[in-house]
Amino acid sequence: MEDDQLDLVFGALADRTRRAILAGLARADANVADLTAMFTMSQPAISKHLKVLEAAGLVSRTRQGTMRLSHLEAEPLRDATGWLADYRTYWTESYERLDELLDSLDSLD
Repeated sequence: MEDDQLDLVFGALADRTRRAILAGLARADANVADLTAMFTMSQPAISKHLKVLEAAGLVSRTRQGTMRLSHLEAEPLRDATGWLADYRTYWTESYERLDELLDSLDSLD
């Protein structure tokens, strides 16, 4: 994933409403009215959130008759998780080094 796309994904995920929208779309595709019913905000506000999610590649929108359904696109989440996994390795190694240091200090007593 390119840095610009990663910025868009993390920017989209930084907002709790957008994370909640993604959680709802993980259960089922939904139209704007369905998503608006989940929150205490206006339909235009939900539409703005959807545009941010769409720009990040996290949501796609299709027409089904007169409805426009939003669908979760999970691949960017997988890519972001892969980026974060590198830091998980870092923290695991850091904790292991800390454990070794604490063990060596305990043996001095």
